[in-house]
This record gives sequence, structure tokens and C-alpha cells, in this order.
Amino acid sequence: MTTSAVLHPKIDKSWEIRLQDQFRSPYFLELKQFLLEEKKKSIVYPPGPLIFSAFNHTAFNRVKVVLLGQDPYHGPGQANGLCFSVSTGTKAPPSLVNIFKELHNDTSLPVPQSGNLESWAGQGVLLLNSTLTVRKDEPGSHQHRGWETFTDSVIKKLSEEKKGLVFLLWGRFAQSKEVLIDQRKHFILKAAHPSPFSAYNGFFGCRHFSKTNEILKHQGQNEVDWTLQ
Repeated sequence: MTTSAVLHPKIDKSWEIRLQDQFRSPYFLELKQFLLEEKKKSIVYPPGPLIFSAFNHTAFNRVKVVLLGQDPYHGPGQANGLCFSVSTGTKAPPSLVNIFKELHNDTSLPVPQSGNLESWAGQGVLLLNSTLTVRKDEPGSHQHRGWETFTDSVIKKLSEEKKGLVFLLWGRFAQSKEVLIDQRKHFILKAAHPSPFSAYNGFFGCRHFSKTNEILKHQGQNEVDWTLQ
């Protein structure tokens, strides 16, 4: 992570104009200082230029689906700034393997060979983690430092300014964000988390990929091509 990436977030203009009040808030200044101190003593994922990848791959005006995660993968070469996604050439973690199983069972698409979800993001699927950074090999290590305040503001902004979004809430943590979403304007699909510990308790069989496209089609929007290489 570079110092400049922390002090001057490189984020798509469509988001920057809507989140500038957050970047100037005391909590975000404290968060930036925390990250600078972390970098001095630890390896932090994802790399600085990728921290805001979710926003840079999916401009505000293009968002039509929101998939919420908790925090980035904490292993070398995994986190690329998109929730559940890994960098090209990196082995898919167990949760992503289960996502691909459900994708195949739901849509009959081939099980992807790559775990990079950038093509979904490019079609308007905002792949948003609640916490955008993590210390190497320490899951949850950057929780409660300010990221949740920032990403909650993102969810609220989407709920307020847009209409007809599909929110995919997998697991209890993601479902705790339901209170931030105006259900009179948006659609919420809930299921168990795709981790090996819970996937068989309500994730497998949820059919969220086809259900999302049914909702989008009903609204006259382009469906998501879930195909991955």
C-alpha cells in the first residue's frame, strides 16, 4: 500500500462526488492514519491501488446489483478489492468455490476456471466488502476502524438515490445491513453464507443468479451475463 493511495483515494468520479463528505470526516482521517501506521509494521491487503476497486469497476450510475461481503481475503495474492473475488491465477477460496457450484447448478453455466469477478463488476454488480482492508493472515483485523461507517454510507447512498437495485445478502453479517436499504424501492435476496460451514444450510439452492436476472428483466434492464472464463 502506498502512502498516496491512502491519503488520496483513487476512486471513480461518480463516487467521489457523492462520498467526498465521508473522505473529509474525522473518522476517515483517523482511518487513514491507522492504515499508514499499519503499513509500517504489517503487510496489508489488497494493495493500495486496489482498495477502491469495487467503485472503480462499477460506476455509481451503472450499479444494478449489490453483493455484500465482510472483509478481504487475507492470503498473499488473493484480495483484489472486489468481494469474494481473487486475482487472476489465484486458486479460488472455499466460499468462492461454493458460489461457483451454485452458479452452475442454478444456470447450467460451466464452473469458472478463474476466480476473478471483474466481468460481473463491469456489468453493474457492485462487489462491496464492508471492510476494505485487512492485515496479512489476520481475518477481521481492520474491522471497527472506520471502514464500516464508510461502506454503510455507500449502501445508504445507493438506497436513497437509486431505484430497483437487487441486494444479495449472504449470511448474517450481510443481512445485518438490511436496515440500511429502503425495501419499498429495492429488492433483497437473502441466503446463508457460501462458506463451507453454512452453504448447505441455505446457500445451495438459493438460485440467486437466475432470480436476480428475473428481477432485472422484469424492470426492463439488461440481465447479468454470469459467465466467467
